[in-house]
Amino acid sequence: MKINVEFFEIDGWEDQQTGIIVAENNDWLLVKHIPVDFVIDGYSLYNKKYVAKRSSGKDEKRIERVTKLKGVAIEMPEGFEFADTVGLLKWSEEKFGLFSFQMDDDNAVFFGQVNRVEKNLFVIDFVYSDGKIEVDYDFEFDLDEIRAIAFGNDYFESIRLLYFDENKIK
Repeated sequence: MKINVEFFEIDGWEDQQTGIIVAENNDWLLVKHIPVDFVIDGYSLYNKKYVAKRSSGKDEKRIERVTKLKGVAIEMPEGFEFADTVGLLKWSEEKFGLFSFQMDDDNAVFFGQVNRVEKNLFVIDFVYSDGKIEVDYDFEFDLDEIRAIAFGNDYFESIRLLYFDENKIK
């Protein structure tokens, strides 16, 4: 598979994002996330309506070169298929036990499980960073405001393990 590294400017976010393109459809862009330099850490799905700019320059070409030299395989996550926002969140929850998403603040990450969906709003069972869960979290999220969904990165896996341990899930 050809390695294509791009950076993305997301509406409302201060920091640009970088990733290796895995796949995309009309609505979503699936990338292997590169948080810094040559580190590849999990997957991110970016809602394309919030991608203000995407490009590839000399820094991204260098990352492509290092990725090839390291022999990194870029593959679709097992069982992944594009879907609508609720479908993507539910896929992550089914595969990993929970999901994470971001909205207009690139520093705020929400972890949880789908509690209920009503029209374009949804309520989650919120998973805190210590693994504890708050059922029926008292906030309605607008599905149209989700800019990114992430899974498989180190922080996600850490929260997931704490959640499983806290709730004695195998």
